[in-house]
Amino acid sequence: MKLLKEQLESNFKGIQINIPEDTQIIINAGKEQILDVLKFLQDKGYDHLALISCVDWIEKKEFELVYIIGSYGETRAQVILKTRIPRENPEFVTAISVFRNAEPYEREIHELYGINFEGHPRLTPLFLEREYKIPPFRKDFDTRKYVKEVFDKIPFVEDKK
Repeated sequence: MKLLKEQLESNFKGIQINIPEDTQIIINAGKEQILDVLKFLQDKGYDHLALISCVDWIEKKEFELVYIIGSYGETRAQVILKTRIPRENPEFVTAISVFRNAEPYEREIHELYGINFEGHPRLTPLFLEREYKIPPFRKDFDTRKYVKEVFDKIPFVEDKK
C-alpha cells in the first residue's frame, strides 16, 4: 500500500491519503481528479468497482461521493476514493467510461439524492414509484410529513363499512 501511496502522490497533486490497514487505502481527491484517479487505479490492477455511495453533509452544504474499488490480485486490497460536491444543483461526471458497472450505482444516487451524473446514458428511476420534491435520502427530506401526507389519506378497513 505504501508503494501505491507514493505513486498516487507523485501523479496527483493535492490528494490526501490515509492507510488505516495493510489492505486498505483511503484517498480524498478533488472532484476534477476522480476519473483520472479511477483510471490510474484500474491500470494498477484495482479493477473491481464494488460500490458508489453518497453521504449528505447537510451542515456543510455538500455531498460526499464514495467509490469503493477492489483488487482480486495478489494484494486483495481495497481503495476508498472520496470527493465532495456542492448540495445545491449537484452535478458530477459519470464514471461509466472507466467502470461500466457504475451505471446502476449512479442511477440509485441520482434517484435518492438528486445528483445529476453528466454523460450518464440513462438516469431513469431504479427503485421509486413516484417523484419527490426532495429526494428521500437527503437529510432535509421530512419522512414524518411525507408519511402523513401520503398514508393519512388511505382509509382504515373499518371506515369502509
